[in-house]
Amino acid sequence: MRTLFTFTLAAIAFGYSVNSQADELIVIDSHIHYSHDAWQKFPPPKAVEILRDSGLKKAFVSSSSDQGTQMLYQEAPDLIVPVLRPYRKRGETYSWLFDESVPGMLSELLEKNIYAGIGEFHVFGDQVELPVFQSVLTLAEKHQMFLHAHSDADAVQRIFKHYPEAIVLWAHSGFDQPDEIRAMLEAYPNLWSDLAYRSEHAYGDKVDAEWLALFSDYPERFMLGTDTFAPERWYYVKEHADWSRQWLASLPSELAENIAYRNAEDLLKAVDKSFD
Repeated sequence: MRTLFTFTLAAIAFGYSVNSQADELIVIDSHIHYSHDAWQKFPPPKAVEILRDSGLKKAFVSSSSDQGTQMLYQEAPDLIVPVLRPYRKRGETYSWLFDESVPGMLSELLEKNIYAGIGEFHVFGDQVELPVFQSVLTLAEKHQMFLHAHSDADAVQRIFKHYPEAIVLWAHSGFDQPDEIRAMLEAYPNLWSDLAYRSEHAYGDKVDAEWLALFSDYPERFMLGTDTFAPERWYYVKEHADWSRQWLASLPSELAENIAYRNAEDLLKAVDKSFD
């Protein structure tokens, strides 16, 4: 009876510790969009309220058009990390690569505003060789910004071939499997991966074994993200943050903190950008 009582107390204490850790864990969301079709339903004060209610320390925000990012940054400069998206409106995920006015638009915005990165953009395979994208690489190097790439592994490899010093945040970890992600992280020390719009790495508060091994072997390379690619995704920002805290609480504290916020902070340090 005493053994059972002691075990019960220990279980309660452990459960309280895990829940407490989950509730208190700082989170940075590296994948937020505030595009034109979300502005009416979620005006800037409301959008910022959602981010703060989710307990976010920072949110990396890119938008179609960039006006959305600027509105949120003006509303909450302590919270928003602006990232420059090369789209004027939603639906330009393919056509932007053939729009010769894009580099000029980006250059003008870079003269007026401060950004940590360029993206999230969509580029796949040999599209990296297109002149418009090559101009984006030149701008990223000139302004020392990371590249938030929604890309396949081939495109990421080509980015590093053209720009070996590039700092790349791989959106959705390429939607690749852990073994494929592992190979990319091994090959490219300046490659980070976000977990936006993915859920197979954790079930409830349990992390999949293959993903756990990947996180453990590359503790400084992963970060969280919701991906509010459509207005209705804003309803899931807090839910995603809460779920992330649950599965992170099952990890060793240092690894959990790395994925939750430290890796995102280190990415900003890597491009010498501060948004305190």
